[in-house]
Amino acid sequence: MAVPIAILDCDLLLYGRGHRMLDRFKLEDVTDEYLVSMYGFPRQFIYYLVDLLGASLSRPTQRSRAISPETQILAALGFYTSGSFQTRMGDAIGISQASMSRCVANVTEALVERASQFIHFPEDEASVQSLKDDFYGLAGMPGVLGVIDCTHVAIKAPNAEDLSYVNRKGLHSLNCLMVCDARGALLSAETHWPGSLQDGTVLQQAALNSQFEAGLHKDGWLLGDSSFFLRTWLMTPLHIPETTAEYRYNMAHSATHSVIEQTFRTIRSRFRCLDGSKGTLQYSPEKSSHIILACCVLHNISLEHGLDVWSSPATGQMEQPEEEYEQMESLDSEACRIRRELLLSHFS
Repeated sequence: MAVPIAILDCDLLLYGRGHRMLDRFKLEDVTDEYLVSMYGFPRQFIYYLVDLLGASLSRPTQRSRAISPETQILAALGFYTSGSFQTRMGDAIGISQASMSRCVANVTEALVERASQFIHFPEDEASVQSLKDDFYGLAGMPGVLGVIDCTHVAIKAPNAEDLSYVNRKGLHSLNCLMVCDARGALLSAETHWPGSLQDGTVLQQAALNSQFEAGLHKDGWLLGDSSFFLRTWLMTPLHIPETTAEYRYNMAHSATHSVIEQTFRTIRSRFRCLDGSKGTLQYSPEKSSHIILACCVLHNISLEHGLDVWSSPATGQMEQPEEEYEQMESLDSEACRIRRELLLSHFS
């Protein structure tokens, strides 16, 4: 669908006479189908983002203050969901590719500022119990507060500390530690870890580890794969199951843990800037980390608006480096006791 617009001088667009907000594109002039095809989201979702981020994107200290929040958000969504600064996308909203890049930076920071508002564990007792009930309904695994795993996102080679971002496949990446609930909504997202770090090392150094060790999330546990050590708050599968109960436990663990794998696929499918199909993120590790976190925030907001996590087909994804780790049982005797009791009480 062709949208008639006028491409104005870039400097005028950025700074404007008297720093006025310039409207280049009217959401009401196009269909939802067009918005979804170009920007990945329908009209009402975009209106919500304008209300949520408008004040931050209108701050007089920003260089792109003459570009309306609506246009900045469209530019950022276009990049997140396509993975490139396409000329036709910039033309559609009346800004240059350079201006689009600045809009992406502004919207990214505004979303990162609100990350804790949308990505967090539930705190009240009723919500925590509902979280456990939802997980139990998947495969009969009790006490689950979240499923945890890491995923790599490719980035360009940084100028400094280059080797720390090289993963096991020889690619530069960020290793992102995430936890989600049974619906695929993220409860925790740490997106800044260098790709050379193995999953277990990332968790050991993560803020999430400190929270659980301090007892901030009690009366339950996370589920993680064998790249993590067994903890009192982190249940892992048995390396060599022998009894019927152990096989049942491993099957329930695997079925429940698969939610995070599906969530990773959905995020990479919805936000093609992360899936590697258009190349690596061409930013510093810090800026790349912020873009990933911004996409995580949008993922959770989209769930709140009924855009189902399972509705987007997994059309592409970055090939993940295979973790090479020894299958070692934890030396934490208390953690072993808790898992043993779990086996006896629920899977025997």
